[in-house]
Amino acid sequence: MPDQTNNHKTLLRVEGLVKHFPILAGVFQRQVGVVHAVDGVSFEIRQGETFGLVGESGCGKSTAGRTILQLYRPTAGRVLLYDQDLASMKGETLRRMRQKMQMIFQDPYASLNPRMTIREIVGEPLMVHDVAKDKEIQERVNELLDTVRLNPGFASRYPHEFSGGQRQRIGIARALALQPDFIVCDEPISALDVSIQAQVINLLEDLQAKMGLTYLFIAHDLSMVRHISDRVAVMYLGVLAELAPRDELYEHPLHPYTQALLSAVPVPDPFVEEKRKRIILEGDVPSPVNPPSGCRFRTRCPLADKICAEQMPEWREVVPDHWVACHFVN
Repeated sequence: MPDQTNNHKTLLRVEGLVKHFPILAGVFQRQVGVVHAVDGVSFEIRQGETFGLVGESGCGKSTAGRTILQLYRPTAGRVLLYDQDLASMKGETLRRMRQKMQMIFQDPYASLNPRMTIREIVGEPLMVHDVAKDKEIQERVNELLDTVRLNPGFASRYPHEFSGGQRQRIGIARALALQPDFIVCDEPISALDVSIQAQVINLLEDLQAKMGLTYLFIAHDLSMVRHISDRVAVMYLGVLAELAPRDELYEHPLHPYTQALLSAVPVPDPFVEEKRKRIILEGDVPSPVNPPSGCRFRTRCPLADKICAEQMPEWREVVPDHWVACHFVN
């Protein structure tokens, strides 16, 4: 997929996004601390591109995606869709904006109501937002099922009658119902068999080309992210470590954490694989309840020095469109 996003305008801008979850204890449920799930994340997504967000489990990727869509309300920061701040919207104003942004959830088994038929599941957004009625809903549901390559004759069936891959297609059909411009794909293939993953990815790419969709693609499969994304951001313990165009990031990673992550990706060439040096990180990921001072990665970083504990590294553009947060990257 060629990267043509430099010609496109910004669709979504995230500025200093923070999401903390309170920790409550005792009979009176007093707050005794916070989980620093997302801690000052800033980036922009251009119209028509696929923006990849990667990192270890628990680093805050999914929380960032849900906070952008206002499923979680941010603790601080701004989320600008078409230059309108979603974080400051409430009630009917926010409800109307939801037509332009949707989500494909990670678990195709838990995200579909087992008591509803496929027609009711896919048609529900149309009914809730009052954009179609009765026969129009039925026709639109059939059209959507056909779009995601499912037989419209299955519309009267229930989720338990479908495989994981088919359920995820139903989830995609539901996300497309209101013809959104922006879709958050929250690890949409991680719960599927490997043989089905490629089919779902190909479907997402075809839909993007056909409908001009913009994706935030959250995953920890680095090979798949390279295949589908135009630009990739690397997240660690609630903050961004690096952001660059796909090929630039994979071929010239600058942050020590990105370098360690990419060294773990197997190469399908035994001669190259034999010569490659694997970077093994020491220790475990710190708790988001009590993150390290300064640079979040310093407790596991081979380059860590005194300054890393004292100062949080600046999020800066070191070469055009290549951003990194590290004291030792020039």
